[in-house]
Amino acid sequence: MKVLWYTLLIILLVPVQAILLPHVSVWNVKPDLGLIAVCLIGFLAGELDGLLVGLALGWIMSLFSAEDLGYSMVTKGGIGLLAGVAGRQVAHVTPAVLVVALLIASGAAGLAMATALRPNDQLGVWWALRTVVLPQACYDAAVGGALYWLAWSRLTIDRLTLDQRI
Repeated sequence: MKVLWYTLLIILLVPVQAILLPHVSVWNVKPDLGLIAVCLIGFLAGELDGLLVGLALGWIMSLFSAEDLGYSMVTKGGIGLLAGVAGRQVAHVTPAVLVVALLIASGAAGLAMATALRPNDQLGVWWALRTVVLPQACYDAAVGGALYWLAWSRLTIDRLTLDQRI
């Protein structure tokens, strides 16, 4: 059943990323829903699920974008794996913890991409960090934190009503 949900998520996420998100960009920066989804899956379902979904999602998303095939698979798969490992080490995952993790994960992925492009000088790396990597990491963290907060508050409300009924 999990495989069906992950497949459905991948099938729906790619068109939303390609078609809808350019219209909600802020200063030409749009969130990476694939990275956010992989990080959430890794945190909540474990490192194996995060790794496998990250590899599959990275491969599918790279087919529909200008990204390098290996880069997207490795970064999304690695982030899913690391999010799963980090999720096992954190006793209670709150929206604030997830925002910090998404900020670090998105910043690391953006920094890897900025250095992989091999700019000619250090000014090119600094410019990429300042204008693309940091704003996208903040945007990814805000969107991922909001999505997790909505799910977390819904689960907390359901748990409270279930406890009151018992």
